Parts: sequence; C-alpha cells; structure tokens
Amino acid sequence: MEAFTTLTATAVPIDTVNVDTDQIIPARFLKRVRTDPEYDTFFFHDLRRNKDGSQRDDFILNQEPYRNAQIIVADENWGCGSSREAAVWTLLANDYRCVIAPSFGDIHYNNGMKNGMLPVRLAKEECATLRGLLHDSPGATISVDLGAQSVTGPDGSSYSFDIDPFQKHCMMEGLDHIGLTEQYNADFDAFEERYKKEASWLFPA
Repeated sequence: MEAFTTLTATAVPIDTVNVDTDQIIPARFLKRVRTDPEYDTFFFHDLRRNKDGSQRDDFILNQEPYRNAQIIVADENWGCGSSREAAVWTLLANDYRCVIAPSFGDIHYNNGMKNGMLPVRLAKEECATLRGLLHDSPGATISVDLGAQSVTGPDGSSYSFDIDPFQKHCMMEGLDHIGLTEQYNADFDAFEERYKKEASWLFPA
C-alpha cells in the first residue's frame, strides 16, 4: 500500500452523522473488481448522481471547490454499517487519503489502516470547528502530519490525535499485512534451507 506521512490538501466538510458504508459504496457495486476503471464513480453514487447518471449539483462532493479534495472532515460514526473493504477502496479511487471524524465504524477504521487511508479521530467539537472553517472558506486546505500526530486547520490551529503505535508504523512505512510478512522473506528462506539439510530424507535429489 502507499505510505502516509504528511498531507496538505483541500478538505471537504460532510456534516451528516452515521454515514454508513452502503452510502459510501452501494451494495450492488460490490461485485465489481477494484481495478474497474469506473470504480471512482461508485463513491457516494446514489447521493451524488441522478437516476440518469448525471451529477447532482447540490451534493457537496460535486461542487467545484472540493473536486480535488483529498481529506474529508466528517461527523460522528463515519463508516458504520457493513464491513465492506470496498468502502475504503472507493475513497482511495477518488484520491481521498484521510478522513477526520469524532468516531468511526471499527471495521472501517481498520480497513483504512490496512489500505493506506488514514482515519483520524478528533473531538466532536474540534471536527465541528474544522467543518465550519471549511464551509466559510470553500477550497481551504488542511495539513495532516502522521509523524507528529497533528492536524493543522485552515486558520493555523493545531489539533493532536492518538493512534496505535504499530498501526502508525505500518502506515508510515506503507506496510499492509502482506508487506509485513514479506519483511521476513530472508528468514523464511533461511529456515527452508536449514530444514532441507536437517530433514534431507524428505527432499530426495
């Protein structure tokens, strides 16, 4: 997965509570593979688009100041609902690398960590302040520094966040579970060579 260290990008405020994974990517798209060239269009599909497929101008993600956003500032319980990993994949397909919210669905939070999409927990009041600033200045940027565990708002205010040290390490090094395992390839190879010598009768020439 792609490592996450620091990011300064346009941020979009989403004020709705309990945004579930079926809103993020409706269930009918789950049979589509992640490499589908249209995967980015599944993101908030039923909220962003009319029945004819055209975009709704009144939905915030379709508005010009936010079209190149890479950060979402949300409200409580972002990513609740089903455990579908595709909800993170479609965020990444739209270049969103970070969601800041007071709370997350537990599985969605962990899916983000395992795919290079950083979920940041800040207090409800802090998230509300950031969303207010973003509404006041559409297209404003936020900076996220994972090493320092800090978020800097459009007005320069700084907020700190907690993160599990192991998850932080994996995110900063770009290590998913496969990448973590591959770090031990040399040890696996050494074991196999040693085992072949110690149990040579199992490996006839």
